[in-house]
Amino acid sequence: MVENLLKPISLGAIEAPNRIVMAPLTRGRATPGSVPTPSMITYYRQRASAGLIISEATGISREGLGWPSAPGLWTDEQTEAWKPVTEAVHAAGGRIVAQLWHMGRIVHPYFLGGEPPVSASATRAPGHAHTPEGTKDYATARPLRLDEIPRLLDDYALAAQNAKKAGFDGVQLHAANGYLIDQFLRNGTNLRDDSYGGSVENRARLLGEVTERLISVWGAGRVSVRLSPNGDSQGTDDSDPAAIFGEAARVLQALNIGFLELRQPGPDGTFGKTDVPQQDALIRSIYKGPLVLNSDYTAEQAEADLASGRADAISFGRPFISNPDLVERIRVGAPFAPNVGVPQTWYFPGDAGYIDYPTLAEVATDA
Repeated sequence: MVENLLKPISLGAIEAPNRIVMAPLTRGRATPGSVPTPSMITYYRQRASAGLIISEATGISREGLGWPSAPGLWTDEQTEAWKPVTEAVHAAGGRIVAQLWHMGRIVHPYFLGGEPPVSASATRAPGHAHTPEGTKDYATARPLRLDEIPRLLDDYALAAQNAKKAGFDGVQLHAANGYLIDQFLRNGTNLRDDSYGGSVENRARLLGEVTERLISVWGAGRVSVRLSPNGDSQGTDDSDPAAIFGEAARVLQALNIGFLELRQPGPDGTFGKTDVPQQDALIRSIYKGPLVLNSDYTAEQAEADLASGRADAISFGRPFISNPDLVERIRVGAPFAPNVGVPQTWYFPGDAGYIDYPTLAEVATDA
């Protein structure tokens, strides 16, 4: 029985009919100019039975986006192309928020006309970036100057305004997985000695300021945040995660955001494995709003964490790739269809492995 997963919930100002959230999933199906495509309309409509869809990470600016064919929300063309996506989700009875993304030092200079990416400090991510010219080593970032922070806040506000024009139901700040906000939070990548570095209060300052700007556009009940408070994430780590993520939770509690999502990586997580204690209990003791947990859940594990009170909702990522009707499969106890052709079809352009996974009903009809 999965009765808790199927109960409605208020995620801030968003009324969700169930507690099965679709996690943000980068899929690389936009144009090279970061404009959403017709295939994306079908993809999101197919998954509209989720209690809430959190869109794939969506760039707030040219400076902040370094993933081939990921969508953006900084131009009128991008905004207009998102409209049929949100309309399709709403017509199918769903709800969708836009996840706003600045990748910081993870943006390769290829995407910036050869200029270095920005970050909290002059650090370099391990590994390599994916570019249209193949994989390339990451470059050393330049520290974001104090006089540039107002412009960064304006970039977030513009993307939030464009998300509203595009018909989304709210926005989520991507503050996880070693991207820009995470780079400011953690002392492994934030080496600053100004008002944005040093103490946990200073390192959480940008998180609070960006969230405040999003709230100024949407209201607190339609703004959420994603954090990844456990262990190394793309080379971004902290010597005392409980201290910095406890402070982040206090900042977000004071701002009364709609909900908080935590990525809880397993031992072989996409963004690095963790051997540090899970921080969700600490965060839950500070942040009193709806808490959404994510990463590698089965339906049974999700139901157990809801029943115990550990979480209020669960976000599923990869299961939603190959199961557009994941909610129905969970409801009837059907097995999840496996992802096929992975990892190639996760990110490569084309409809294969994107919008061609059948629902249970379609499988029965074909049989």
